[in-house]
Amino acid sequence: MSMRIIFTSFLLLFLLQPVYADKVYLKNGRSIEGIIKSDNGEAVEVEVGVNSSVTFLKSDVEKIVQSSETDSSTLRQAWKKHKYEVDQKIAKLKEAKEKEEKSVGFSQSAKGITVEVVLNDKVSAKMVVDTGASIVIISRNIAEKLGINLSNTKPDLAVQVADGREVNAKRVVIQSMKVQEATALKVDAAVLLEDTGGLAFGDGLLGMSFLSKFNFKIDSDAKKLILQKL
Repeated sequence: MSMRIIFTSFLLLFLLQPVYADKVYLKNGRSIEGIIKSDNGEAVEVEVGVNSSVTFLKSDVEKIVQSSETDSSTLRQAWKKHKYEVDQKIAKLKEAKEKEEKSVGFSQSAKGITVEVVLNDKVSAKMVVDTGASIVIISRNIAEKLGINLSNTKPDLAVQVADGREVNAKRVVIQSMKVQEATALKVDAAVLLEDTGGLAFGDGLLGMSFLSKFNFKIDSDAKKLILQKL
C-alpha cells in the first residue's frame, strides 16, 4: 500500500464529532476528518488536533469534502479546549504523584540519622538529618565534587560545628537534592570552607532548607524517614 501516514500526536477528533470538519475519503473505503493543512497535488496533509497531522498521497484519495472557514475555526477552538482539559488532568495526576509519601530508609549511629542524598543528579553524599540546622551544610570535599569553585572565595557566614568551633562557610544554591524519590529544587546550602576532617556529620547536614519543602516525620522503630511534598 502506498498510503503514508505521519502522526505527530494523539488524535482528538473522535471526541469532537458534533463539530463540522473537512473530510478525506480514501480509495480503500476509510475516511478521516480534520482540517486540510496543505495540498501540493501529490499529497494532502490534514490537521487532526493541536500539533497533530496526518498525510496521505493523493493517489490514495477518492475525494475531499471541505467545510467552511467558520467551521474550521470552531473546530480548532474545540481542539484547544480539549487539549487544555487533558493537560490540566495530566498536571493534577502529576501533582498527586509528587505528593505521595516517600519512605526512605536510614542508618543510625552516634552521628545521628544518616541518609544518602544525591546532589545535582551526580554526587552522592551521606548526610545527617538535623532539624536544628536552618540550612543544608555540605563539606568542602562534596562542594568540589559538584564543581563549585571555592578558590579565592570569601566566607559570608559562620557555622558552628559539633565541637563548638565556628567554621567559615559560603552560601550556595544546590540545583537539586534527591533522597531516593523525594526531590527538592534550588536548595539553599552552606559550604564549609575549612578542612574539618573528622566532622561528626560526615559529608554534611540535611537541614531545614531541604526538609521544610516537605511534610516529614521520622519513624525510629522502622528506621524510616517519611517525606511528603508540600
